[in-house]
Amino acid sequence: MTQLGLVVSRYNKEAGVTARMAEAAREAAAARETAIVETLEVPGAYDCPLAADRLARREEIDAVVVLGAIVTGDTDHDQVIGNAAAQQLSEISVDRDTPVTLGITGPGQSAAEAKERTAKGAEAVVSAIDMVEELA
Repeated sequence: MTQLGLVVSRYNKEAGVTARMAEAAREAAAARETAIVETLEVPGAYDCPLAADRLARREEIDAVVVLGAIVTGDTDHDQVIGNAAAQQLSEISVDRDTPVTLGITGPGQSAAEAKERTAKGAEAVVSAIDMVEELA
């Protein structure tokens, strides 16, 4: 059975976005008979890479799923966060030889769009499982 680590950003959790993403992820894992063995909640998307790296180091974890939502504000801050998080997560995946899937929506999305994209949590889980199976 594939075992996943899950990293969830708390930012936008109050709006129900990341909580719904995590729920969709858990449902997708259950549907594929996959265990989420550890869940780490971090303050925001920018904080996800460190938590993902810690999980990717664990021998019993086959892949790491990272969930978050970056909403556009009045500055380009969302672009900076999104680019930094994506780059670091990609590096962790290659460095640890462990799939790390990017289930962070945005940047460049409104709060309403973020709420519409909560199914990305399930998609990130499916991608992680597919990668584990393909690379086995």
